[in-house]
Amino acid sequence: MHVTRLPLVDPAELDALDLTAPAVHAERDLSAVWRHLRSEQPLYRHPPVDGGPRFWVVSRHADATAVFRDNRFTSTSGNVLETLLVGSDSAAGKMLAVTDGTRHTEVRRVITGALTPAMLNRLAAHIRSQIRDLVERAVARVDGDFGRDVAAEVPLTTICDMLAVPDADRPYVHRLGSSAVSSHDPEHDSLGAWTSKNELLAYFLDLVEQRRAAPGDDLVSVLATARIRGRLLSTDEIVFNCYSLILGGDETTRLAMTGGVQALAANPRQWRALRAGEVGIDSAVEEVLRWTTPSRHLGRLAVEPVELAGGRIEAGDIVTVWLASANFDEREFAEPDEFRLDRTPNRHLTFAYGPHFCVGARLARIQLEATLTALRDLVADIEVTGTPQRVYSNFIGGTFTLPVRLTAA
Repeated sequence: MHVTRLPLVDPAELDALDLTAPAVHAERDLSAVWRHLRSEQPLYRHPPVDGGPRFWVVSRHADATAVFRDNRFTSTSGNVLETLLVGSDSAAGKMLAVTDGTRHTEVRRVITGALTPAMLNRLAAHIRSQIRDLVERAVARVDGDFGRDVAAEVPLTTICDMLAVPDADRPYVHRLGSSAVSSHDPEHDSLGAWTSKNELLAYFLDLVEQRRAAPGDDLVSVLATARIRGRLLSTDEIVFNCYSLILGGDETTRLAMTGGVQALAANPRQWRALRAGEVGIDSAVEEVLRWTTPSRHLGRLAVEPVELAGGRIEAGDIVTVWLASANFDEREFAEPDEFRLDRTPNRHLTFAYGPHFCVGARLARIQLEATLTALRDLVADIEVTGTPQRVYSNFIGGTFTLPVRLTAA
């Protein structure tokens, strides 16, 4: 089997480590740093980068959940380093992820209400059929790339089905979504990401106008026609939430699917247990979600002083919660560095926690469930045949290409 190990970062390098740098997360193994922070500095003050503000790094599971459920931390100045470090987010008060309080609850209710059991069942049937077909073709091909041939095809199709994005537009939407929050190229710059974001917002602006004129039963139409306290949602609210669903539902699920297959290949005993039915699909899904943790961090701004992890956070301080560390916290998970498909309980924070728990969690679980089921039924052996490639981002993390040889069951 082809095995690639990233160089391990020594905790002694912590003071010189820049957690805002995409290459740090794509090219280095931070596990020893996270272990050190959880043990010795659970509330760590990251030094300024390029003249920007300092920010707090929260690494323990219990502290992460405390931040997520505490209304003394707000999302309205941004929920990731990119926006928090510049002090604002243009989507604040419009996009669910960066809206708090009553308005967040009201808009969230509209979106979750649109995800009816009938819609989810329809999407689930299509997802299972699509993934089974893609895995069958991958097995017939023998040598291929799981990230490109299977995982890249499914999440975008699911979200686009939910939004009723025309088939002809989907490659364009996928390209923009992939480059807006991360990059497959280490040379990709912030200007490229900014351009992709604006093109994607412009695309959904046109789509919203079309649905207002001729609504259907898709989520864009639901948002375009919904009324809260007698008033329609603003165009900005609809556009930003469509944008958020594409970013949240495509890239992260794709990385979880690809990373899950990579983990199965690297842990043949777990793969054999899954194939033999010794572990359930549901618990396997949760372990893949914990193990891959495709969203590396989430951020908040303190609006009042808060005591946390033995330290004091002042009003106006930026706080980043590192899911990539919390999901491997020894205080919460037994043997966290072991990939165990039967792990229970498994209170991972991959979908965050509290009021901002991911609205697409059910869809992501359906896609991972379908992937693991198809692999269990159709594949006898998974062999990694080349070097996987990782995305460049301080927010999204994981493997996007995975050269594999799938042997038919």
